Amino acid sequence: MNRARPRSSRLWQILLSHFRQMKGGLLLSAACMLGLSATEVLAPWPVKIVFDHVLLQKPLSARLAFLGGLRQAGRDGILVAVSLMIFLIALLRGSFSYCQFYMTSRIGSQAVYILRRELFAHIQRLSLGFHARAASGELLTKVATDTDTLRDVFTNWGLTFAGQLLTLLGMFVVMFVLNWKLTLIVVATFPLLVYALLYLFREIKASARRQREREGRIAARISEMLTAVPLVQAYGRESYEAQRFDTESAETLREGVRTARMEAAANRSVELISALGTWAAVLVGGLQILEGAMMPGELLIFTSYLTSMYKPIRNLARLSTRFSKAMVSANRIAELLELEPEVRDAPGAIQAGRLEGHIEFDRVSFDYGDGRRVLRDLSFTIGPGQRVALLGSSGVGKSTIVNLLLRFYDPSAGRVLVDGTDIRRYTQASLRDQIAVVLQDSMLLGTTIWENIAYGKLDATREEIEAAARAANAHDFILQLEHGYDTVVGERGSTLSGGQRRRIAIARALVRDASILILDEPLAGLDVESEAKVRAALTSLMAGRTCLTITHDLRAAADADLILLLNESRIVEQGRHEDLLVHSRQYRQLYEVGVSPLPVTSVRTLKTASPLVTVTAVDGDSVVPNGKKQ
Repeated sequence: MNRARPRSSRLWQILLSHFRQMKGGLLLSAACMLGLSATEVLAPWPVKIVFDHVLLQKPLSARLAFLGGLRQAGRDGILVAVSLMIFLIALLRGSFSYCQFYMTSRIGSQAVYILRRELFAHIQRLSLGFHARAASGELLTKVATDTDTLRDVFTNWGLTFAGQLLTLLGMFVVMFVLNWKLTLIVVATFPLLVYALLYLFREIKASARRQREREGRIAARISEMLTAVPLVQAYGRESYEAQRFDTESAETLREGVRTARMEAAANRSVELISALGTWAAVLVGGLQILEGAMMPGELLIFTSYLTSMYKPIRNLARLSTRFSKAMVSANRIAELLELEPEVRDAPGAIQAGRLEGHIEFDRVSFDYGDGRRVLRDLSFTIGPGQRVALLGSSGVGKSTIVNLLLRFYDPSAGRVLVDGTDIRRYTQASLRDQIAVVLQDSMLLGTTIWENIAYGKLDATREEIEAAARAANAHDFILQLEHGYDTVVGERGSTLSGGQRRRIAIARALVRDASILILDEPLAGLDVESEAKVRAALTSLMAGRTCLTITHDLRAAADADLILLLNESRIVEQGRHEDLLVHSRQYRQLYEVGVSPLPVTSVRTLKTASPLVTVTAVDGDSVVPNGKKQ
């Protein structure tokens, strides 16, 4: 199980580190925020001057004494000057707003880029056990969608919302100076606003969390179905899968509608409370004007400020859904970043260097965390350059041996040694650099054949890649493709045949020039012609390398220098093919019965002369010792 770190939250460490690097941009954005707030506070004053001192010809108040020089220009001069002030304030406000939005968007986008990069790299470092349990669609949602949600928050909140709060404070101070009684009336509405927004915010956040979780499940469903389209169509389950998807989508729709309804309720609450505050302020202010205690322009400024003052609160209501989703996304990302890999480099781990390929399993036991031992007290030795075949029915631990050698997992007990050194003393990267793998499904990337082969050695030259392709018996068919080595294959190599994919995978292993080679059912599922070509390619690949081959085909295992026959989590027989035929009754019976060269999907223990001998049942057919089906 992956272990969680103390909640220092690596997410916030990454973001704070980025913001420290971008402090120049943050300071510029903060300066623009201050300028924008100042222009917001100044914006209503020219209208007051026109209304009170031009239209109503009221004398200038002490607050506007600096405009006394304009009296000589008359009303027309004051009107022109004030109009220019309106234009200048609007120009400055537009410039400050543009600069602030650009800088906050840039900083936010860069922060999400860094976060997405760190998240992707972290996922790659997590152990194979984590990926075996995790849904790929859920991880995709966290890397793509959750990080985008955070970018929206950086763009719409952060300094932008801080600027709105600063504007709110400045307006409040001016309003209090203008008329403290009206200001107290407005302040009286704040508790209602805070209560409504906090209550709705909690509800929206909970709904957003449920919606995000359902979106992750939908992404996982889509990812699974896209890889299983042949199976779905082969069994005619299109309608069934569409119904399952519709059910999950309907749940997400209902949650989304519920979130939208609560957001609308928040907007309605703010509008009603702000209207109540504005009504009370206009009523009391109008009475004061009638009594001569207040000028009309001052009420105009006050109501303008009042409208602007409620603007950040209305924005808070509108953006509460985004903010709630962003907090949910941040928590999901933080939880993932705080996971530690199950397999880590030890302090002071050494570089493996060029290995000879001597492999030893010393009393190794292992389970996948469920308490069921897949390997039990397993010991064997493989000399440099030896070819070893791992035989046995499904589930006896063949793939686990390979996973332990690659250090995808660490043994529960015992040691795995390469060249006499416990592989836990090597760095994972240097150890795996000395191991080449050819998997049964011959996974290829959706890119050019050139890049697929070079994946084994990123700095491989053109000559090295072509030499590897020739040795893998792949060069000729590659040249026959439309763009040769620059041909882009489909996702997972779907535009190539199984034999072609297998030979490109062999070329990828060849160009790596590793000391140790792992083959997983290298001939499974191939026709006779493809098998012959792949077998020839494998001969070139195995030359001079320590080779472990997982296979169910005893004919393929017969050429190995050492055969390890596994049953019930142990090695029950080991030796060369000829020796085992003479000295091992169960191997001889197994060889005489024959094991299907196809991958085994269902295994049963049959009544044979030896209770340890297992044979396979494929597609419901049973194999008995005389080789006939029943």
